[in-house]
Amino acid sequence: MLTQEILQALKGYTASMQKDVTFVLQTGEHSKKGELVEFLSGIASVSDKITLEERDTNGVLRSATSFLLEADGEDTGIRFSGIPGGHEFNSLVLALLHASGTELKVDDNIQNIVKAVDEPLNFEVFISLSCHNCPDVVQALNQFALLNPNITSEMIDGGVYPQLIEERDIQGVPSVYLNGELFANGKVDASVLIDKLIERDASLKEANKGQAMPMQDVTVIGGGPAGVSAAIYSARKGLKVTIVADRFGGQVKDTMGIENLISVPKTTGPELVGNLLSHMNDYDITLKEHVKVENIERGDTKIVALSSGEEIHTRTIIVATGARWRELGVPGEKENIGNGVAYCPHCDGPFFKGKDVAVIGGGNSGIEAALDLAGIVKSVTVFEFMPDLKADKVLVEQAEKRDNITILRNVATNQIVAENGKVTGIDYKNRETGEDTVLPLAGVFVQIGLVPNSQFLQGVVEMTGHGEIIVDNKCVTSEEGIFAAGDVTTVPYKQIVISMGEGAKASLSAFEYLLTH
Repeated sequence: MLTQEILQALKGYTASMQKDVTFVLQTGEHSKKGELVEFLSGIASVSDKITLEERDTNGVLRSATSFLLEADGEDTGIRFSGIPGGHEFNSLVLALLHASGTELKVDDNIQNIVKAVDEPLNFEVFISLSCHNCPDVVQALNQFALLNPNITSEMIDGGVYPQLIEERDIQGVPSVYLNGELFANGKVDASVLIDKLIERDASLKEANKGQAMPMQDVTVIGGGPAGVSAAIYSARKGLKVTIVADRFGGQVKDTMGIENLISVPKTTGPELVGNLLSHMNDYDITLKEHVKVENIERGDTKIVALSSGEEIHTRTIIVATGARWRELGVPGEKENIGNGVAYCPHCDGPFFKGKDVAVIGGGNSGIEAALDLAGIVKSVTVFEFMPDLKADKVLVEQAEKRDNITILRNVATNQIVAENGKVTGIDYKNRETGEDTVLPLAGVFVQIGLVPNSQFLQGVVEMTGHGEIIVDNKCVTSEEGIFAAGDVTTVPYKQIVISMGEGAKASLSAFEYLLTH
């Protein structure tokens, strides 16, 4: 599992450790124990500041495949149950480095909120090692634990604890429990965790009340391709720039295969997001991550109020908040998110191994999801509302070649059927004959397009009935000094390369505006 190349890289990463870190492994026997010991021993071998110790923790740890991190003999609150390989390997390495004294890259205002928690919060994060979204949640909660001794965070690999998965009826990851009760599941990121903490205790927001940054020339709202492009172009003009993002990378982070970004023959969403961040870090740009914009006060100087309680005073605004997955809006959908209803086939597909599932949507994302799932599940049924599929011909041809993919055209989903908290089927209508049918299955993956993230702009700028911000050919909105770019706007063809170009255009338009105001 740990190659010489990985061990050499770890040796470099750990060279500047300031504190001694101990992996404390629970005593006992387990079929995976030997593999875990070998894994942790390999990591410990790269530095004399890392040790492995087996100890009875008196119930602190879950089982013999659980371990915690101590820094200079003090419990950090970070626990792992299972072997954090795959996507979670980075979570372990970051936990090790942060516990040893490496500076946390968490905004000061987020730190203030987390440090203000004055009650015990014990988080459990159920993950699968194939989930590319799960590490964001694990890493965020690990940092919360390091910031506040009242907080603990445990990563639990569902593959190692199938009985626990069954007991809690978990059918999607990440699934976050707080003090034994479900806290958040499905589409979860650090901003959602912060929002939910504030929902539990509104007084946490007081930690940042009245705080305001220095005047900004440009505030970019959104951290996807359009937003990063706008921020970089603005910084290159010598402007004072802040970018606000609840989740840096946006929807791109969930895209596994990207082959149409010109000059980059093939990449993945996570790789592209990493490159966007690396490029942006070359410039003097302030990043406010894991927070949302609650409202905007218009005027010559605009005031952007953040969910953290902080305010940004700015001369111009560029909105590049992109879009999110569209929901079906049928009975049984919201009630069963994480219990058979999912939006990410890469994350949740492994939970339906050997089972029958459905994909709602016959566009590119729907057919790609069906192809991804076909190698894991027993069968996939694609539901398309229109008589013809909207996906590219090459994708449709691949799907039609698969024995375990069935495509139903001209059908409408009436409801998602569930029993005892689990999805058991789809009730759908043949739009040509009017006949209703219930198809038994275990999971439903919704892939029906996107909805603009523009709700916070109601009454601020003009929008279409679908929520797209109306812009002209220079990204100018109806409100002076506010510009918009990317998938949140009326610009046709929602593509990464187009969003990048629109972000650059919006920045240049904002610069022109600032020259005359």
